[in-house]
Amino acid sequence: MITLRDVTLRRGVKVVLERASVTLNPGEKIGLVGRNGAGKSSLFLALSGRLESDTGELAVPSHWRVGEVAQHLPETEQGATEFVLEGDVALMAARSGLAAAEVSQDGHAIAEAHAALEQAGSFDARSRAQTLLMGLGFTAEQLDAPVNSFSGGWRMRLQLARALMCPAELLLLDEPTNHLDLDALVWLESWLQRHPATLIVISHDREFLDAVTKVTLHLEEARLSRYAGNYTAFESMRAERLLLQQAAFDRQQERMAQLQRFIDRFKAKASKAKQAQSRVKALARMEKLAPVLSACDFSFDFRDPASVPNPMLSLRDLHCGYGQQVVLRGVQRSVLAGQRVGILGANGQGKSTLIKTLVGQIEALSGTKVEGKGLAIGYFAQQEMDLLRDDDTPLQTMVRWARERGPDGREQELRDFLGQFRFTGEQMLRPVGTLSGGERARLVLAMIVWQRPNLLVMDEPTNHLDLQTREALSMALNGFEGSVLLVSHDRALLREVCDEFWLVAAGTLQPFDGDLDDYQRWLADEQRAYAAQRLTKDLSTRTAACGSAGPQAGGNRREDRKAVAAARQERAQRQRPLKQELERIEQRLEALEQQRAAMQVRILQGSTDGTLSGAAVSEAGRKLRELENETAKLEHRWLEIGEALQGLEAQA
Repeated sequence: MITLRDVTLRRGVKVVLERASVTLNPGEKIGLVGRNGAGKSSLFLALSGRLESDTGELAVPSHWRVGEVAQHLPETEQGATEFVLEGDVALMAARSGLAAAEVSQDGHAIAEAHAALEQAGSFDARSRAQTLLMGLGFTAEQLDAPVNSFSGGWRMRLQLARALMCPAELLLLDEPTNHLDLDALVWLESWLQRHPATLIVISHDREFLDAVTKVTLHLEEARLSRYAGNYTAFESMRAERLLLQQAAFDRQQERMAQLQRFIDRFKAKASKAKQAQSRVKALARMEKLAPVLSACDFSFDFRDPASVPNPMLSLRDLHCGYGQQVVLRGVQRSVLAGQRVGILGANGQGKSTLIKTLVGQIEALSGTKVEGKGLAIGYFAQQEMDLLRDDDTPLQTMVRWARERGPDGREQELRDFLGQFRFTGEQMLRPVGTLSGGERARLVLAMIVWQRPNLLVMDEPTNHLDLQTREALSMALNGFEGSVLLVSHDRALLREVCDEFWLVAAGTLQPFDGDLDDYQRWLADEQRAYAAQRLTKDLSTRTAACGSAGPQAGGNRREDRKAVAAARQERAQRQRPLKQELERIEQRLEALEQQRAAMQVRILQGSTDGTLSGAAVSEAGRKLRELENETAKLEHRWLEIGEALQGLEAQA
């Protein structure tokens, strides 16, 4: 287990953890929550052994392996699968041991290396790595693509897959959902729920925390508190604690006021002087409880727009894309006054392309986009944060923004306005380049609010926001008088803000008839259908969809029965070659297992009793690796066929 006893941590002069004591049991799934800058990442550094505590004892079992997501972007021509495989430290050590043993032709060492490979799961390591990649959204064509060919967000997914590949007893994940879309996020939740390691995760996604964690650690003002339950349970228990603390504070204030009144009344009277003096001492000794502040003491509102045109935007036969590449075709939608629309779709389907076309960052390839009179768009996206000038201060940024975009404002007015977004005193005059991601996001929010838009277009606005700021954003969006188009993987924000959803898929934009739970079910159905289509296309020349010849409305019952029978026969014909191949694979896997076991015994005995020379042991080791590679490929194919059959059954 992990134990902290009176642990104090400092980063520079700042105390981020003071006299913390807590016990974390093996296998627990723990959410570490607290405001940005509270010290959560510092605690991670201490748990991984990269930061020593100033006082106290922090004990992590010495034999535990720690899995973490590296924060730097990898730069390598290595294939994606091999890059992820290297996260399995036990497998890499076994491979290195085998290579060294083969060079020295040490038969005993070769046998031990093969045993280590077996223990590390070498035979199915590649298929495990590819399962992680595909779960995180990579396609089959991308599994062996060079790491350098991916964008920054996808490379961070590779780093996440590499961390998950590690056979760790302790898994430390810092904001693992930031670069994931909803389908990958749901897959990650399921994977982490099944993983046996002790998990500590920092996340500002409340639904993710609710789905994965069973324990919550709250870090606030250098104090670490443990709560039993997920984030929602923590919120409820903490609210109760705050109410009790506030009640205690109120009672104490009342008692202190009574003492002070007694002192003021009788301190000049000789007969009461002794009693008055005792009251003075009691008042001085009384512990002063700090006033309780709400956890969400940051709030803001969008200012009422000058006008609200209706419709805001009209899109007619719009084609969106880059150069000659069309990403979305034939978009026919209107954005009406007061609409709150969530835009759904997997990464790479065209959500950002649509958004950039709507706000005018890229031109439509064809079609028409008509803007309502007086349209004022407030646009939030990660690239907008990147456009901030690092040398400017928040105040200089706001002064320039007000001058260029309007409405203009006096410096004192802008200072007061920035104060609403937690930019006060010296922080208002710090260079933007020294601000954290959350602080930069708050600055961009301030700039948008000042602009007084009537249409808010927000592309992943919560990536760098803590839970309290997300709550403030949700409340502000719900009070906004204009329209909202929102792209986000934060399901809580989507549920709280959006009244309807649009789906970007297969090169089109269509209304989605359902809620987020329906969307997650739709994603699962699409994944099963994709697996079935991809894995059976080379086994069947008949490409008609299972239900394409279904009974027509109004047809007679005999024709209906014929159509149903034909569909059933069609499905059986498509399943038959898959089932036959599955049977052949199972027979071959059984034979390979017997051969591998015999080969391992031969290598071990031959290297022990000297009946095999070093060269013979090396040759036997080479054959054993061939058997293991064939086993891994067949097991991966076995899993694919299982998914394909499941997909075909789902079409029934």
